[in-house]
Amino acid sequence: MLSIKNNLKISFDDFLFKESFNNSIHIKNIEEKVILLILRDLVRIGWNINFSNDIITITPPEFYDREIIRKAMSFKRNEIIDKNKTWIDNYIEIARNNLADGKEAWNSEIVPFFEVCETQEQFDLFRIYRYYWSSPYSEYVGRRIKIIVRDMALPSKPVIGIIALGSSIIHIPERDEYIGWDNKIRSKNIVYTMDAYVLGSLPPYNYLLGGKLLSYLLASKEIRDIYINKYRDKITNISNRKAYDLACIFTTSLYGKSSQYSRIKYKDILLYKLIGFTKGYGTLHLTDETFNAMFGLLKDKGIYVSNKFGDGPNWRMRVIRSAAEILNFNSDFLLKHSFKRGIYVTPLAHNYIDFLKGNRDTLDYYNFSVKELSDYWKNRWLLKRKSNVNVKKSVINFKKHDFFIR
Repeated sequence: MLSIKNNLKISFDDFLFKESFNNSIHIKNIEEKVILLILRDLVRIGWNINFSNDIITITPPEFYDREIIRKAMSFKRNEIIDKNKTWIDNYIEIARNNLADGKEAWNSEIVPFFEVCETQEQFDLFRIYRYYWSSPYSEYVGRRIKIIVRDMALPSKPVIGIIALGSSIIHIPERDEYIGWDNKIRSKNIVYTMDAYVLGSLPPYNYLLGGKLLSYLLASKEIRDIYINKYRDKITNISNRKAYDLACIFTTSLYGKSSQYSRIKYKDILLYKLIGFTKGYGTLHLTDETFNAMFGLLKDKGIYVSNKFGDGPNWRMRVIRSAAEILNFNSDFLLKHSFKRGIYVTPLAHNYIDFLKGNRDTLDYYNFSVKELSDYWKNRWLLKRKSNVNVKKSVINFKKHDFFIR
């Protein structure tokens, strides 16, 4: 529970009216506007707000179910979609033309191929597809690789899905404890890991468990080759050294345990290990409108929060902490009660933990190929999936020119 002084010039009923019927809160005083926006965002996701004459008491729910998390994401996603609507409208036809009709996908042998984004056209295609998911579009800083996965079994080579890898988040206590990292070893060896911050399939392949296919492909030697080819001669910004070996890939699931990553094995080897859950620190429960108002508050006070890779913890968190300090909010309390994520690791080598702890100088890689992983996926998942009459109907009925983003 958090208590703050009630310096607002409105009553609780007025606040609820504004929260319920206005998309934006227009208040002359910037500090009052930021407080109201924060309260609005929290009420939307089930926080209890109690107004008294002198105190506002804020209490988070005991837990967030999937529906609340989806609702919170929808506010942020809709902001982003609205902001980029003109661009999306201009590129939606290109997105459609790069998909398969359902009947084609149903009859395809499905032969996945990685297309690494290098041209503006490829980055634009990746971007338009990224808007499709319910989670709001976000970007990583530092190293980034964006990949479009195509089906080479069809003449048009339609897109199955997209993958994006980014520099691993510096500090995740649960991950660091699992590996056995202290601050010094983590700072030295985190360059040998990456985060998969986008990993998903598009229709009609999503009906055929295309998400699981892409999850298998993340463990392939071809992904590692792509990473090596890009960073072989690059020098890291922070440690000023070459680091193109890739020991493992981390990813998180917004809803805790993920059905997409569960039971993914190649033969007897578990490709995704659930290693823990984040403590729930984050910013997803606060909309971009609220964040931008916080940033405006800092600017109004002459406070600048640097946004460069290597400058420290997440920039959005640092902006929120700085704004909360001005407003006498407990920033730890505000940021802690975001959504807990499941943390998964995809090992690329037998001895990845020993290597990351500094106990081994070389990695003993699995070297699974895209072909053997995709063949295994077909036998383990696809054949059973295609025996479902309702799945077949969903796939066959999909027409690529009906694809849209809303």
